[in-house]
Amino acid sequence: MTTSPETQAIAERQLCGLVNGLAQRIAEHVRERAATLGLTASQATALREMSGPMTMRELAERMSCEPSNTTFVVDKLEKQSLVERHPHPTDRRAKHLVLTAEGTALRARLLELLAVESPLSGLSPQEQRVLHGLLEQALVRP
Repeated sequence: MTTSPETQAIAERQLCGLVNGLAQRIAEHVRERAATLGLTASQATALREMSGPMTMRELAERMSCEPSNTTFVVDKLEKQSLVERHPHPTDRRAKHLVLTAEGTALRARLLELLAVESPLSGLSPQEQRVLHGLLEQALVRP
């Protein structure tokens, strides 16, 4: 049985609404947790994504934003002594962003806070894997 274009459009609109609603809940969750640590949501996102040394461009990709926005965020984190810029080991034009000891400790605390009552915590690990796979599949299709 084929679906009419109208029915398909309604289903897609509803699905987009759910994805958008989830994204908004996640963003609000990050904002709330970040505020308890004296961080902005962007700073918290940068810390969350800094799982190791990386370039500004790599961090921008992980944060899904422009490198210029990342520079602004990293400047603030650097002023707070949470991040340092080090020479890149193989590219003299680039800098490696590295968490300081204080930044590493704050990141660990942030990750703990983000795990508490996360919008996704109502899903089992198996359900989270299925959702991850479906979203990844949707993103790679044209």
